[in-house]
Parts: sequence; C-alpha cells; structure tokens
Amino acid sequence: MGLVERTVHTELLDRLLADCVARRGSAVALDGPGPNGKTELLHYAIAQAETAGVRVLRAVGARAERALGFGVLSQLFHGASLPSEVAREADAWLEEGAEALAAGEGAGDVPGPGLVRVLDRLCRVLLELASERPLLIAVDDIHHADAATLHCLLHLVRRIGPVPVVLVLADDTSTRPELPLFRAELQRRPYCHRLRVEPLSLEGVRELLAGRLGEERAGALAPEFHVVSGGNALLLSALVADHLECGGIRPQGYGLAFVGHLDRGDARALAVVRALAVLGGGSPGGGFEGGAVDEAELAELSGVPAVEVAAVRAAMNGAGLLEGGWFRSEVARLAVLEALSRTDRDALQLAAARMLHGHGAAVQRVAAHLVEAQSAPGVWAVEALREAAERALLADRRGVALGCLELAHRFCEDESGRTEVLARLVHVEWLANPAAAGRHLGTLTAAASAGRLGQQERVSLVRRLLWHGRTEEAARLLQRLRASGRVPVAGGSSELPDFEHWVAWTHPSLALESRPQAAPVAEGALVGAGFPARTGPLLRATGLLADALTRGRAHEAAERAEWLLADLDRARGDEWSDEAALTALSVLTAAGRPADALAWCERLTAKDVHRLPATLRAFLAAARAEAALRTGELTTALAQARLALTVLPAKAWGTAVGLPLGTLIVAATRTGDHAEVARRLTQSVPEAMFETRHGLTYLYARGQYQLATNHCHAALADFLACGERMRAWGLDVPGLPAWRIGAAEAWLRLGNADQAKKLAYEQLGRPEAAGPYVRGLALRLMAASGPVKRRPQLLAEALDLFEECGDRYEQARVLADLSHAHYAVRDSRRARMLFRRARHMARLCEAGPLAAELMSAPEELGGDAGVKESADGSVLTESERRVAALAVRGYTNREIATKLYVTPSTVEQHLTRTYRKLGIKHRRELPAGLGTEAGSGRAA
Repeated sequence: MGLVERTVHTELLDRLLADCVARRGSAVALDGPGPNGKTELLHYAIAQAETAGVRVLRAVGARAERALGFGVLSQLFHGASLPSEVAREADAWLEEGAEALAAGEGAGDVPGPGLVRVLDRLCRVLLELASERPLLIAVDDIHHADAATLHCLLHLVRRIGPVPVVLVLADDTSTRPELPLFRAELQRRPYCHRLRVEPLSLEGVRELLAGRLGEERAGALAPEFHVVSGGNALLLSALVADHLECGGIRPQGYGLAFVGHLDRGDARALAVVRALAVLGGGSPGGGFEGGAVDEAELAELSGVPAVEVAAVRAAMNGAGLLEGGWFRSEVARLAVLEALSRTDRDALQLAAARMLHGHGAAVQRVAAHLVEAQSAPGVWAVEALREAAERALLADRRGVALGCLELAHRFCEDESGRTEVLARLVHVEWLANPAAAGRHLGTLTAAASAGRLGQQERVSLVRRLLWHGRTEEAARLLQRLRASGRVPVAGGSSELPDFEHWVAWTHPSLALESRPQAAPVAEGALVGAGFPARTGPLLRATGLLADALTRGRAHEAAERAEWLLADLDRARGDEWSDEAALTALSVLTAAGRPADALAWCERLTAKDVHRLPATLRAFLAAARAEAALRTGELTTALAQARLALTVLPAKAWGTAVGLPLGTLIVAATRTGDHAEVARRLTQSVPEAMFETRHGLTYLYARGQYQLATNHCHAALADFLACGERMRAWGLDVPGLPAWRIGAAEAWLRLGNADQAKKLAYEQLGRPEAAGPYVRGLALRLMAASGPVKRRPQLLAEALDLFEECGDRYEQARVLADLSHAHYAVRDSRRARMLFRRARHMARLCEAGPLAAELMSAPEELGGDAGVKESADGSVLTESERRVAALAVRGYTNREIATKLYVTPSTVEQHLTRTYRKLGIKHRRELPAGLGTEAGSGRAA
C-alpha cells in the first residue's frame, strides 16, 4: 500500500543500516497494536539491506508454533544460503538445545545452564557470520516466537554493540509474548530503539488513496474509508481492493482481512472478539452501539478475566480494529461468526443465551441467541421464545416473531403447550400470507378434537377454517363450541356471542336462527395493559359492529366504528385487527359515509404502509376500493382492488376473494376494461365463497358485467341468486348489494317494465331505502319504468340524493336520464344543459362506456362531438366561479365552505347570485364546464 506517514521510521532504519555497514550493531523494535504497516517497514529494511550488500536472515513467528522450541531461530538458519559448515554447526547446537528443553531447562524466565551454553554457541555462529559480512536479522510477529528463540535473541542483543548486526523485530504490543520480560529487556541497551507504528490519520488515508484511486476520488472517499478502517493499514488495503472490485465492502475482502489478523493474534483477543460478535447480535434486528456490550458479560462468555477484556478492547481500539470497543463495520462482526465452525458458533450462541437468561437480561436478547443457535433446551428457553415473539409482534417485527415461534414449537415437549405455540404461529403466518398458514389447520383441528385448544384458540380456528372454505370442519367445531358455551365458565367470560355476531354477518349460512343481542363495548376496553388479548376487546368490538350491520343499523354504529379505527394502531398484536378494520369500514360505507371510509383508509396507511401486516394492508385496500366505488372514483377503486389482489394473491384471499374481485369487476366494467373483467371471471374461486357475504359482492358484480355486455338473462340470474341467498339468510340489509335494483334494470332491458317497477317499489319499501344511495337508485328505476311526465320529478329527486351522498358515477347516469326526460317533454334548453353536465361528470369518473353512450346521443342534446361545451361563466366573479365549479363537481355547501375557508352562508350567497346571473334555478342546472375551474382553496 505504500509507506505513508512513515518518514521517521524509514530514516531511522536507513541510519541503522548505515551504522551496520560501518561495523556498528543495533536493534530496533517496530511495535504497536494491530497490523498497521510493521511488516511493510520490515520489508523495507530487508530491501535496503540487500541493496547495500548486507546478509539477511529472516523469520516469522506464528501462534500455532509457540510450543516448537527454537522454531523461529531454526527459520533464521535455514531460510538463507549459509555456508554448509555453518549450517551443520547450527543444526548440531539446535539439536542439543532441543534436548535441553526436553530436560526442562527452558522452564521459567531464566534458562538452565545447559541451555545457556547452547544459546551462547548459537550466538557465536551468528556473530561469526557478521564478522565476515554485515548481518540483518529480521523477525516478523516476534510476539509469537517461542521462549527459547526469545532467550537467544536477548543473548545476542547483549553482544551486538561493536558487531555489524542489525536486529529488526516487528512486535504487536496488543499480544502477550511467550517471554513476559522480553520487551523490557530489549529496551535496556543504549543501541536498542523502539519505533511506534500508529494507524494512519485522515490525511494519511487520503494520501494513500490518491496513489491508488486518484486525487478526486481520494478526497471524496477518504473520510468514509478512515472511519471504516480506523487508519489500519491491513483493513485499508482490503477496503481499497473491495472498492475496486464492487464499489462496497465485501465479506471476502474486508471481512477476511479482519478475521485473518485475529487468527494471527493473541488467543485472548480472539476469544474476546468472538464473544463480542455473538453478544453484539443479541437483540432482534442487529447489534448494539459501540461499547454497549457489558464487559462482565464478555468476560464470562469468552473465559478471559474482566481486567484483560478491557485491555484487549483498548488495544484493538488503538489499532483501529474497533471503535469504542465495537466493530467499525457489521461486515467484520459477521465475518468473525462465519469463521467459526457451525458447532462452535451454535455453542457460543447457546452459552450466551444461558448467561443472559441467568442475568435477567431482556427476553428479546435471549431469544435472538436461541434462534441463532437453532436450539431451545428446556422450558426456560421455550418460554423466552414465546414472550419474545409477543414483544416482537407489538414492535411490528413479524419475521422475528415467526422465527421465535417456529423454534419454540420445535422444542416444546409439553403437548398442550406445543399446541398453544402452534396456534400463535398460525396467527403470525396469517398476517403475512393466510395461504401459508393453512397447512397447520389440520393439526390444530385434531388438537381441538382432542381437547387441547382453549376457547379463544378454537374461535380463531373456526374463522380460519371458514376462510379456507373448510366449511364442514368449521361447522362441526362451531357446534361443539356452542354446546360448551352453554356451560358457565367460572371466573371468565365467553367470546362466543361476539363471534356469533361476526359469523352472522360474514358467513350467514352458519348463523344461529335466534341471534343474541350484542352487548356494548365500554370505552377504553379495546386494549388493556400489557400484551393485547388475542381474541378479546377487538372481537367484542367487531361483534358489536357486525350485529349492527346484520340488523340494518349501520347508522347507529358509525361513531363506534370510527372509535375502533382510531384505536386500531394500539391493537397490532390482536388476531382480530384485520377483521375489525374491515367491519368498521363496512359500517361507514353502509351508513352512507364512504368518503369517511376513504379518509380512514388513507389515515391508517399514511405513516408507513409497509409496517402493516399483509392481510391488514390487503383488507384496507379492498375497503378503500369499495368506498371509492360508492363515490364514483372508478380509477381509485380499480387501482385499490388490484392492489388488494397483489398484496394478497387471489388464492390467499380464500373465501373472502369475492370482496376485492367483485369491486374490481364493477370498476373495470364501468371504466370499459371488459378484457380484464373477462380474464378475472375465468379465475377459479372457492365454492364456499358463495355461502359468504363476499360471495354476494361477487355475484352482483358479475351481474353488472353481464348487464353491460347485454347478457341480460345471465345478469338477471345473478341478481336473483343474490336475492335468494339474502332472503334465506335474513340478511337483506344495507351494506350488501341492492339486488332488486340490479334485477329491475335487467328486467327493464328485457322489456318487462312492470316487473322492473314492482322491484323498484319493493326496494323503496325496504327500511334501508331511507338512505340516499339506495333511494336514489330506486327512484332512477322508477322513473325509467314509469310515465314520461313523471320522470323529471323522480330523477330530480334522485339527483339531489346522489349529490348528497357524493356518487359522481350515479350522478352522471341520472343527469343523462334527466336530460332525455326533459328532451321528451320538449324542454330542449334544459335537456342540453343537463346533457353537458352528464358528459362532464362521466369524464370526471373516467367512465368510458357511459361517456361513449352520451356521445352517441341525438345532436339536439349535444351528442355531436363538434358541439363545444360553454362554461357560461364569463359574467361571474372569481369567487362565484370557484364556488360554482365546486358545486358542479358534486360538493355540498358545507364541503365547499371547508375547502374555501368561508362560511356556508357565504357559499349560499355566491350560489344565489350565480343562479341569477346564469338564468337558472337549481344547482343541477349549473353548466358542466364550470367544473374544470375548481379553485385551489383560497378564500372566496
């Protein structure tokens, strides 16, 4: 990499070599913690010596060869071309030295007399070589040299003052040498020198990078490279290679360089760093900040005394390998773990889990080590995994929860506990993909039959069986639940009544004939303290809302639905969160408040939609699509329905697939994408879906498509099938398709106006017809099937109703009918004005077929494409034009006032003046062209 910031070092080495040539001896220790360029300086000295004609003897210490007596000294004698007689003499004395060591003379700090004699003779051999020609002895990694070699080198140092010998030793001061007093002894002589080799500074890193990458790139990369490498020469070299290879940090480069140094270093440092790597990953989602790992824990796990642990971390900080006692890059930590064998790594992880559990550490840390080790030996481990899974669910870490529960299920020996874990595991899998969770339902059903599932788990199991269309199994289990539910439960309450209300709304074919009255949910009871109940408050709230829907009282429950949606984020671990959200949004839509449902969907997904479980995201998208369809926002409905079927594929939706699929079919039919509808209708759907409320949505949507493609008999069959089911279930209520309207329109297309009128009258007589949406639909059909003279009055009322509920698509249809009605009674001026509004509204909705139908109308109405629409707004003030533009787009006076930051009274005054200037009497007569001039929200 180059000798950057090493001028002082090279100058001293040059001077010592010059002294050696001048027949003066010396020794120099290149020391410092870690791999920071000591070896490169050693090579520099060797190269300079060879150039000057100095004889070179070299050797390298290794931790694995410390037990090999005279191992490094043997390298010195055998690594160079020495005269044969010198080599034979050295071998003889080395052999005698080995015998002395075997006799125990090398034990302790002071060698025995026999060994001293051998050391003296070996030093004479070296000194005789130097007398013939100056000698450089270079030893790398001297800290790993065996004790006999160190004794010999000290013996030599005491004699080289007047002899042309230069002894250059590279020493890692973070590692303890075999001979503890070696460093102190080496520095006692006046001709011995110590050169400290420190990590590179930021400027040094920039200079080094400039030589490899160029000045411009060096300036940009130097700060980052300095932080990640700490100025350490070894790591910096690996970083540069990684950058040239892939532009990042590679485990095969930087990681291996880090691990390679540890393997060459001290065993204590290796043990501490391995423990640090294991404990640093002991919390789900990553390690701790620098220095956050407790040194007492490190000492216990590594087996190194706490005092030495602190020294090791300090030394590695100084070497640039760590920062604040922590890895500079996660790549380094992972490389340390990867370098361990699987057996050793798992043993360390398990030991860490035991230790942390014994210390009372956070259960998430304990569980993370158990998951890494893929072992859970004992009840304590299984319980830790279960608790960690619950906490992970609260933190939206579903992958962590799944890993904990899978391991707990594998190692739980208690059959009852194992079943409980499996039930919770199914819930976590369900959040991401209900289809994947289905593989466990058979096991849970068998456990329920054997009496190993509690009531809460059995209730959840019935729901999941119904989702997957396993209706017979669900019915048998539900029957047993009902039988056991008649027996009072001591000290507790039953979830069964709440569940019965949900069944009556979602799977009415299984509902009880006599439904219990829903008990209200007290405010604040949605989420209790600690862990959320698995089938508690949210099931009760869902049951309340479902009961309101089945009884046709959605308006009464709308406030409660909004309260539930507001608290939904606090109940993330509840198994009923997705159904609760969908039911609450269905209540708002059924209550004639689809705009509020849309607003809640946006609010629930505004922060971070990807943190939501897939099932909840899909449910929200489906509910948003349904609400958008009710407001005439066809493209939004289409996009959200597609999103729902993307987040959860059709197969994963189970029997609920009719909800997003039905909405998509209607929206695509109205926008004219008949090819997609035809493709979607070829998808297979579960037969059990048609016994659910979602099946009604699908049947009605299919009927709408058949009607749009002029297959009127097929459409009528689908609408009547909806009606038969709803009557049989006793569920002919708002929130479900208005099948009579669809059937009446089909009869009208078939030429049977009497039957159409009968169904329209029947719909108007229903309790739910009090709502503006259904009443508007019925009035439109009444007008179409009744006398021509009554049509303007009926359609005008229908238009007011659709303006009230904000359905632009139905407004466009009624406007078109109203235009034809006025044309039929010879009011051509009003007919043309209404026609323009209808065409404009159809374009706003992007209702392609309806817009095309309007374009084919008689020229007298404005069907000719060459006729331009006039805004007729040139006489209006800017404020009047903004108010009128919003009124044309279907906003109410109160909504216009909110948008323009004025009072409703001001809006009424502006509209009154607008009507007078344009010569009209009603809002519905406003020119459609004004709708393109909606203001930006400034005050009127």
